[in-house]
Amino acid sequence: MPLWIPVTIFAAFMQNLRFLLQRHLKVTGLSTAGATWARFAYSAPLVAALAFGYLWLSGQATPTADLRFWAFLIPGAMGQILATMCVVALFAFRNFPVGVTLAKTEVILSAIIGLILLGDTVSPGLVAAIAIGFVGVVLLSDPPKGDTSLPLRQRLFNRASGYGLASGLLFGVSAVGYRGASLALDSGDVFLRASLTLAAATAVQTLTLGLWLALRQRGEIARVAASWRVSAAMGLASMLGSLGWFTAFTLQTAAVVKALGQVELVFTFLVSVFWLKERSSAKEIGGVVLILASIGLIFWRSV
Repeated sequence: MPLWIPVTIFAAFMQNLRFLLQRHLKVTGLSTAGATWARFAYSAPLVAALAFGYLWLSGQATPTADLRFWAFLIPGAMGQILATMCVVALFAFRNFPVGVTLAKTEVILSAIIGLILLGDTVSPGLVAAIAIGFVGVVLLSDPPKGDTSLPLRQRLFNRASGYGLASGLLFGVSAVGYRGASLALDSGDVFLRASLTLAAATAVQTLTLGLWLALRQRGEIARVAASWRVSAAMGLASMLGSLGWFTAFTLQTAAVVKALGQVELVFTFLVSVFWLKERSSAKEIGGVVLILASIGLIFWRSV
């Protein structure tokens, strides 16, 4: 079995745990930006220690981060900040599995972005898979208890679907950016390049969003510090998940990795049913099934 497969499944599990902890922070008092920053602030020192510790123990030369590296990394880091904020905000409108599933349109969008920026090919079969996924997104976008007298356009293009599709697009930009940055490093084994790329990204994210909070939401940093028990656990889950994603991106194209990574939806529905006691409508389940089918076709056509 190729190494990227178990690494991706592990990353998906840790990402699901991180989303659950972020949801808890959001519903218990933190702002959208505060719950997002907590992820980066508590994981950044752990990632830096791991990356530079491995660099020292392995005895490898430090890779050179040239302009191409930063040209991919900075958009990827900013895209991940905005995408995470969209997902956290989305939880206020739709239940946990629907919110996560809408964000998973990143798989479809990653294939398109990867084609444009990195030259990753998209076959006719992948185009068909993208079309199936679009139908699933349409089903999920229509609120289960919406006013059926409203025009279909207003029911489908609402705030929840907007957050979901925006997060998918931005996560797609982030995934391709991180893959490009990792590949731009001129030396080092897979784990070293992945961990150093992750360390650089989380440092940029912590400083950028932290500065924004200090200027725009002055009391939020103190509230994040007060929530250290949950935030620290989320930071650890974020570090482990991100390290898994970065390693997988170094080994395989972003679209294929993200396609397999949708196994996270299985974890999401288990958490929703057995822990959060949430229920989904038949239409929402149908939308999820179509998106899973789209993801499965992308994976099948790509390996």
